[in-house]
Amino acid sequence: MHMPITHIGIGMDASVTPLRHGGLSLVQTTDFFYPLVDDPYMMGKISCANVLSDLFAMGVTDCDNMLMLLGVSTKMTEKERDVVIPLMMRGFKDAALEANTSVTGGQTVMNPWCTIGGVATTVCQPNEFIVPDCAVVGDVLVLTKPLGTQVAVNAHQWLDQPERWNRIKLVVSEEDVRKAYQRAMDSMARLNRTAARLMHKYNAHGATDVTGFGLLGHAQNLAKNQKNEVSFVIHNLPIIAKMAAVAKACGNMFHLLQGLSAETSGGLLICLPREQAAAYCKDIEKQEGYQAWIIGIVEKGNRTARIIDKPRVIEVPSKEKDGELW
Repeated sequence: MHMPITHIGIGMDASVTPLRHGGLSLVQTTDFFYPLVDDPYMMGKISCANVLSDLFAMGVTDCDNMLMLLGVSTKMTEKERDVVIPLMMRGFKDAALEANTSVTGGQTVMNPWCTIGGVATTVCQPNEFIVPDCAVVGDVLVLTKPLGTQVAVNAHQWLDQPERWNRIKLVVSEEDVRKAYQRAMDSMARLNRTAARLMHKYNAHGATDVTGFGLLGHAQNLAKNQKNEVSFVIHNLPIIAKMAAVAKACGNMFHLLQGLSAETSGGLLICLPREQAAAYCKDIEKQEGYQAWIIGIVEKGNRTARIIDKPRVIEVPSKEKDGELW
């Protein structure tokens, strides 16, 4: 039986190129961005996790090689450069090692802005990746990381800006904001690798990762890519604790509850058979100690995605534990 060759170009998370050799495909992705946290080491980790996330979204769990792309800011003093850049590089490298891969090259340039990112490459067999186009009516949507990273990072920056802080201090304490920022950093630096591995075990019908276009933007992109006439409806929004209130207090500048707040290195949004979804969430929690949530359904439709008018906000975590992040 001759299998149709999968060739995925621009539009989904990674490019898939059939190779000339024995049924193998090249799966590749690249990404870079500007620093958004004040810890250079964590910034490196987050950047690497973000690059790898596009492979993981395709169900690929093993990365064969990574390259690092670094823009060193011309505005940094030599002293700053000598401290910050090695830390960013170490964070990137450590996250790569955690993913069981390594950084073998890349490119460094001088730039007005500091940037960090990279390339992730894998050669794999057809059964090692999940083409994100097989959602069927009755599937459910699972999200593997909470939303609200952009709000948390911004709120943390506002601690030093009285005019901004005065708007949100009515709904959050300084301690709340610091904790949300720690949670956001922890979440962004976490690899989506276990999430990807379990996609195979629980017969996922496709996935994408939630990053710059927000939950709704990426859900719409995934819906558009489906073979069947389906649409996605999202009912639940798991959000880093207190960040929904902060977003509201800012007069909706983030559009968080509309699913349009940019996320960085967010979770996977996965279409799973309904009878497998709860087991998937349980399994990921057992293996990683982090929750995943069923947030919506796949229904008959014209390849669109929407969030219901009054979605249920799930505070993550639901209650504070002393001395624990989550």
